[in-house]
Amino acid sequence: MTKSATTLGRLVTLQRGFDLPETRRRPGLVPVIGSAGLTGYHDTAKAKGPGVTVGRSGASFGRVTFVREDYWPHNAALFVTDFKGNDPQFIRYLLENIDFSSLNSGSAQQSLNRNFLYGIPVPELTPESQRRIAGILSAYDDLIENNQRRIRILDEMARALYREWFVHFRFPGSEKLPSPRGRRAGDAGAQHEKLPRVASPLGDIPQGWEICALGNFVEFKSGFAFKSGTFTGDGEHRLVTIKNVQDGSFNPESDSRMNKLPERLPPHCVLEDGDILLSLTGNVGRVCLVYDGPFLLNQRVAKLAPAEDFDWAITYCVFREPETRVKLEQLSNGVAQQNLSPVLASKMEFARPPRELRRQFSAFAEPMLRRMVQLSSTIQNLRQTRDLLLPRLLSGQINLGEN
Repeated sequence: MTKSATTLGRLVTLQRGFDLPETRRRPGLVPVIGSAGLTGYHDTAKAKGPGVTVGRSGASFGRVTFVREDYWPHNAALFVTDFKGNDPQFIRYLLENIDFSSLNSGSAQQSLNRNFLYGIPVPELTPESQRRIAGILSAYDDLIENNQRRIRILDEMARALYREWFVHFRFPGSEKLPSPRGRRAGDAGAQHEKLPRVASPLGDIPQGWEICALGNFVEFKSGFAFKSGTFTGDGEHRLVTIKNVQDGSFNPESDSRMNKLPERLPPHCVLEDGDILLSLTGNVGRVCLVYDGPFLLNQRVAKLAPAEDFDWAITYCVFREPETRVKLEQLSNGVAQQNLSPVLASKMEFARPPRELRRQFSAFAEPMLRRMVQLSSTIQNLRQTRDLLLPRLLSGQINLGEN
C-alpha cells in the first residue's frame, strides 16, 4: 500500500532549545536534553513531555531523542513545540528515518536549521496507523531499555562486590567454601578480620597479598597498525578504533572496514565477544567488553589479557575502578592529547590477592559479566531488527492490517 505524502512542516512545529550553562543548573529531577540526548538534570522544565528533540550541531547532528517526562530542551537541539495532533512516538520514529546529512546549513561545523526540515516530504498516515507503527517499534525500544537496565545492574553488582572484597578488604577466607549457588556473595563471615594488615608501597594490605607489577597480572596487547588506504565502507572485516571504546560500554558500529586481512596480523588482534579493551589515546583508561564480534583491533587500543584465565572478571573490575583510571592518566603523556604507554602501564604496582580468593570472586562475578555481554548482543540484534522495520512500516511495505 503506497502512502500519500505531505511535508514535515505540516506535522510538527520545531523550535531551538534554551541556553542553560552548567553554572546556572540547580539540583533537580528535570532532564536536560542536548544534541546527543541527556546531558544532566535541572529543577525547572521548559517543555512538556512526551517530547522529541533533534541534535542541531556538532557530532550529534541529527540525533533524535524521545523523552517521556517534562524536560529542558537545550539550545544545542531543536524540539517539537506542537505535534499538531500527531502521535509523539510516531514523530520520533519518523525523524529517525530521515537522512539529515544533506540538510547541513553550517560550514566548518554541521548545523541544522528548522526551516530546512519543514519541506522534507514524509508519508501522511492516519492517527490509527501512527499508533500502530509506534506500538510495534516502541515494543523493541522497551526491550532494549529493559536489557540496558539489566546490564547496568549487573555491572554495578560485579563492581560493588570487587570493591567490597578488594578495596575495603571485606572478603571471605581462603578455605574451600560451598558452591556460589548455595550462598550469597555477602556470606563472607568475618574471615577478613582474622588476617593482619602489613605495610606495603601501596599502603596496608592483608597478609598473603603481594605487590607486583601490573604486567605480571595482565598483559597489554596493542592493536595493529592497519593502513587506512585499505579501508572500505562496506568491507567484510570491522575494525575497532578508539571511538568504539567508551567508558564501560562498547560501540559496535564501525566505519572502518576492510576485505583482506594483512599478513602477519597477530592472533590477539582478532577480537571475540568478551574481550576486554582499554583506550590508550585521548580519554585514556576507558574500559569495555566486546560484543557482536568478531572485530579487528586497531592501534591506540589495547586488549587486556589476564595471565590466568580465571582472572578475566577481576581484570575488568580492576580497570573499571576510578582509582585505576586516575593512575593510568597520570602515566600518560602528550601535548595535543594524552597517550598511554602499555610498557609504562605494565610496570604500575598492583596489590594482587591470593589465587584462591580470586577464584572465589570469579565464581560470583564472571556469570554477571558474561550475561552483560549476552544482553549487549541481544540489544544489538533488537536494534538492527527495529531499524529494518522502520522504513518498511513508514513506506507501507508492511501491511498494518487496516481495512
